[in-house]
Amino acid sequence: MDAHGKGCLCHGTTAPRSRRDILKLAAVGGGAALLGTAPGRDARAAGAVEALLLSCMDYRLVDDVTRYMDQRGLTNNYDHVILAGASLGAMTEKKAAWNDTFWDHVAVAKQLHQIRKIILMDHRDCGAYRVFLGTDLKDDPIKEAAVHGEILAALANRIRERHADLEVELLLMSLDGTVQKLG
Repeated sequence: MDAHGKGCLCHGTTAPRSRRDILKLAAVGGGAALLGTAPGRDARAAGAVEALLLSCMDYRLVDDVTRYMDQRGLTNNYDHVILAGASLGAMTEKKAAWNDTFWDHVAVAKQLHQIRKIILMDHRDCGAYRVFLGTDLKDDPIKEAAVHGEILAALANRIRERHADLEVELLLMSLDGTVQKLG
C-alpha cells in the first residue's frame, strides 16, 4: 500500500486489484514493447554487434586495444578473439588449431551477433612474430610494417573468400597505442 492506502502499481509492490489496474499495466507493457521496436533501437539489444576484433595477447597493449575500440565508439559493440600474433596466429601452420579456432569464432560471431566487419589488429614488436618467423623485426620499422601488412592482407583475402559479406579492416598498433590503417 502507498501513503494513500491504495495499491501502488508503479513500484510493483502490490498485485493489480481491479480491471482498471490491469488495463494500466497493459498500457505500460504495450508502451514498453513499442519502445523496444522503435526505429533506431540499439542493435545490441537484438543481439547484433558491429564487428569481430582479432588482436594479440600482448599484456602491454590490452588497455590500449580497449581504449582504441572505445574511442571508435565500439564500446560493448564487438566480439574479441585474442591469439598470440593476431593475424599470424590465425594463419601459421605451426598452430593449426589456432586457425580452426579463429574460423570457428568468425562463424559463431556471424550466427549469434550478425557481425558486419572483422577488424584485424596486429602490433609492432610482437614476440609471437619473433617466435613463429624466427626473426626480430622491431629494429626495422619499415620492414616490420611490410611483413605485418603482408600477413594481414593474406588473412583478409582468406576472410573475403570464405565470407564475402564481411568487411575487413587491417590495423597495426604501435607500443604507444597509436594505430595505423594498412591496405
